[in-house]
Amino acid sequence: MTDVRVAGLHAQISHDGVDDEVAVEEPLEIVVDDRPLAVTMRTPGHDEELAAGFLHGEGLIDRAPDFPPDPDLAANRVLVAGPLLDDPGPRRFYTTSSCGVCGKGALEQVAVHAPPAPSGPRVSRELVAGLPERLRQPGHERTGGLHATGLFDADGHALVVREDVGRHNAMDKVVGRALLDGQLPLSQRLLCVSGRLSFELVQKAAVAGAPLLVGVGAPTTLAILLATDRGLTLCGFARAGRVNVYTGAERVA
Repeated sequence: MTDVRVAGLHAQISHDGVDDEVAVEEPLEIVVDDRPLAVTMRTPGHDEELAAGFLHGEGLIDRAPDFPPDPDLAANRVLVAGPLLDDPGPRRFYTTSSCGVCGKGALEQVAVHAPPAPSGPRVSRELVAGLPERLRQPGHERTGGLHATGLFDADGHALVVREDVGRHNAMDKVVGRALLDGQLPLSQRLLCVSGRLSFELVQKAAVAGAPLLVGVGAPTTLAILLATDRGLTLCGFARAGRVNVYTGAERVA
């Protein structure tokens, strides 16, 4: 019999006579002005950041929102005060921990609400290649099941790092933190993710105004096309002191 005991962001699980630690995954419902808008599967923690980053990435807010208290004290719900910049209509977002755009009804609804990327800083290839090593990932070290996103300054100093079972959630938490702190757009900042570079991560980085996004893994075709269209520097396979620069090479010395 498998016994699971949840404690914070990690869960103790006993299986086959062995104790193990696993990442926690639970649903979060985002409610705007009493209207359920989105459900995402996430690792609990920094839920207001997640809601703010998600709404900003979808072009629904452009400033830090207010979070009214929940009279029901629901554990897996966050209330957001509107109004929104755009009416999402009947569209209801449902995102899993692996995909940030799966809940949208059609590809044409995936819109990037962002101007071209700012010029941003010019950084060395060595610094870009070393950013993943500067990601603090204590949760992943304990469970092996969490992604991370880090926000860095032009000298490579980590400013915000968030972990989550969903790579897009980790990005939303970082962007949401920056939004709540009045730090958007991220015109002089660098973003680094612990996994592959997918379309939705480039979308979120572009909307946040970041000029450079680097990942440990490979980019997808849509990620490269979107980065090219927005003028964003996209770097992949950053590991062991090496990195591939796919777009925006002018920012990498």
